[in-house]
Amino acid sequence: MNELTELASAEALFASLKTQMASSIAFDAKLVGVYSGGAWIADRLKAELHGEHEVGYIDVSFYRDDLSTAGLKPTVRSTQIPFSVEGAHIVIVDDVLFTGRSIRAAINTLFDYGRPASIQLAVLVDRGGRELPIAADYVGEARLVAADQMLALERGDDGRFSFKLEPWTR
Repeated sequence: MNELTELASAEALFASLKTQMASSIAFDAKLVGVYSGGAWIADRLKAELHGEHEVGYIDVSFYRDDLSTAGLKPTVRSTQIPFSVEGAHIVIVDDVLFTGRSIRAAINTLFDYGRPASIQLAVLVDRGGRELPIAADYVGEARLVAADQMLALERGDDGRFSFKLEPWTR
């Protein structure tokens, strides 16, 4: 895993992620983006991948087990799953994988909607620091980021992605 010495090109990582997924995911896999960065990525993947990929969105704010202790400020958005989760092949899409708690919360949310046949995970960056045994199936790049830094995905008016580093206070 490379240490983050300069910000990675989010567009290059998206291209890498898309290439990995294009040759591997089920033709009818459902993409579920975790708000907000994962939702942006899921939308782009749907537009750029071949297949019949429906897209849904998950707000995991109130499913997190560390909401009150991690200093998180939830922005409540409505979870939108416009397809049947029951028996579906789901790919959860997020921007950065860190502790694994958001992904655990996303899985818990999905099970409120039914029992999928399978769940995979796609992320732009795996920054290490896992607190739960969760690993991504598709990763743009693995990069170490200092524990006191947050890697934030941004989306420009043209739809292009970029990263910025912000201080992370708990």
